[in-house]
Amino acid sequence: MTNPSSLDERAERLAAQMTLLEHLEELRDRLVKAAIAVGITTAIAAIFTPQILELLINPYGKQLQIISPTEGISVYFRVALTGGLILAMPVLVYQFLMFILPGLEESEKRYVFWGVPAATLLFLIGVAFAWFILVPTAIDFLSSFLPEIFSTEWRSNEYIPFVTSLVFWIGLAFETPLIIFIMSKLNLVTPQFLIKQWRFAVVIIAIAAAMITPTPDPFNMALVMLPLFGLYAFSILLSYLA
Repeated sequence: MTNPSSLDERAERLAAQMTLLEHLEELRDRLVKAAIAVGITTAIAAIFTPQILELLINPYGKQLQIISPTEGISVYFRVALTGGLILAMPVLVYQFLMFILPGLEESEKRYVFWGVPAATLLFLIGVAFAWFILVPTAIDFLSSFLPEIFSTEWRSNEYIPFVTSLVFWIGLAFETPLIIFIMSKLNLVTPQFLIKQWRFAVVIIAIAAAMITPTPDPFNMALVMLPLFGLYAFSILLSYLA
């Protein structure tokens, strides 16, 4: 005769397994929707990629070299994909927030609905900061470094990835305050914890700046670190408010 308790345990395991499968299906659906959105926005960005390329090389002021038959095409599609990711950012944020929404309390769900415009705004502010401040400063430094020794003739597959990566990752970094605010609302972090771990934050910011910064010189690295420090301080303030 089967033990009723063992049947209950198997039923609980089956229910938990179904819940896990439902979560995986939800994750799959969200990823598919995000991929479709990126595909559509990338196709839109591809139409305007020649104009975007002209805009990207403005700080350099000269034409870029290509030394392989497919180099121009690969750079073209890299710019189109980066533009597509930037355009699709609101949809990507929305899909992420909708995925975590079922796990939130009713009092917490109302913060999710303004998360999309807030994340989009912070991302665009970061992109603008990188384009109007970091990129011109870095290009000016690199192009004028020891001009009596070095002749500046940059390749497209080195210059374009350097600019697009700087703009994109700085844009993502500017979303740090929103992430900290959400984590504080979910009681995952506290302002006291953030203040206590400031030394660890300095190390993380330095590593992030070293990875984002296209040049190894301390001046351009400081240009990235200073806003990241400011974002961390702003995150602590938002944690208090949360």
